[in-house]
Amino acid sequence: MNRHAQTVVLLLTGGALLHAGSTDLYLRYVKAGLQPLLIGAGVVLTAAAVATLWYERRATRSRQENGAPAPEPNQAPAPDRTAAPDRTAESDRVPAPDRTAETGRNAPDPDRPDPALDRHAHREPRVAWLLVLPLLALVLVAPPAAGSYTAMRTGSALQEQPWGYPKLPADGPLKLSVADYAGRAVYDKGRALAGRRIKVAGFLALDGHGAPYLVRMALNCCAADAQPVKIALTGELPPVLQPDSWIEVTGTYTPKRTKDPVNGTAVPYLSVASTRPVKAPQDPYDEAWNG
Repeated sequence: MNRHAQTVVLLLTGGALLHAGSTDLYLRYVKAGLQPLLIGAGVVLTAAAVATLWYERRATRSRQENGAPAPEPNQAPAPDRTAAPDRTAESDRVPAPDRTAETGRNAPDPDRPDPALDRHAHREPRVAWLLVLPLLALVLVAPPAAGSYTAMRTGSALQEQPWGYPKLPADGPLKLSVADYAGRAVYDKGRALAGRRIKVAGFLALDGHGAPYLVRMALNCCAADAQPVKIALTGELPPVLQPDSWIEVTGTYTPKRTKDPVNGTAVPYLSVASTRPVKAPQDPYDEAWNG
């Protein structure tokens, strides 16, 4: 991989980041608040690639104007022959013995570089081309958001009690996120939820015994650290439960709880009265549900 190929890869990487940051694709990798940083990184990489191409073209033009041949890719520059001449007097020099007669071959020219060394000078390993694979994955493949498989093998993120909760509307059904319902049910003892009709949306997950959970994935930074927030479901459930399908459940608060088998965190129940399928949200990791 020579300098021009490295620059092209850098340019494509910057362009891929700009494409992901300017569309919804970036939501599959990082949370929404990191979009400006992602776009900024794409701008920096693209500018660095353009600057490198410009300097390379400028150096090539300068060599052509000076009549110097352009160096071959991955080839070491020619040795400098303008070093100061040897001041040793001719009479003090000891002539090198002639080995031609002994070996039957011409003696090597000391001014000619060793071809074996020239072939291997500054040659980058071919394994460097593997750097292109993550770029192709970013451009060509949009990974699915973390779903039920990850959720049921990761401990619940509901571990720290918040300082307080916003006041809920006095009438009408409560439309809550999974994290909001779980936090109020566990830490607030459901005081603001008791006797209210509640709507919560998320995707379905089943544990090893077939028990259903309503789940949303929460991010601290990127998809690699996604953790689930879970609500155990009881009551009027559909006869067929399809993991990873998105539904909106309508029900009421129940003080019943269970423990997450992965990390022992309390998981509240929701008594379901009805369910309906819904489309997956634009941001699969956003805890705010806009239905």
